[in-house]
Amino acid sequence: MEDLLEFLTRALVDRPDEVSVEGFEEDDGTVVLEIRVADEDVGKVIGRGGRTVSSLRTVMRAVASRSDERVVVDVVD
Repeated sequence: MEDLLEFLTRALVDRPDEVSVEGFEEDDGTVVLEIRVADEDVGKVIGRGGRTVSSLRTVMRAVASRSDERVVVDVVD
């Protein structure tokens, strides 16, 4: 899942070399994926009104649902 999110995020930004995705699992089994991008690319990942990050979250939830997992996507400053 991390690889897919990283691939999608790299396609959105001007500095794809600075994209990193870190994933970890919380106590309740939820997978948390944190996206880190260059400062000037944060707006591109979030999108107008949060639409882009919302779409990324939807795609990742769809992928996670195939394996009965719960996933949360966060953009880290």
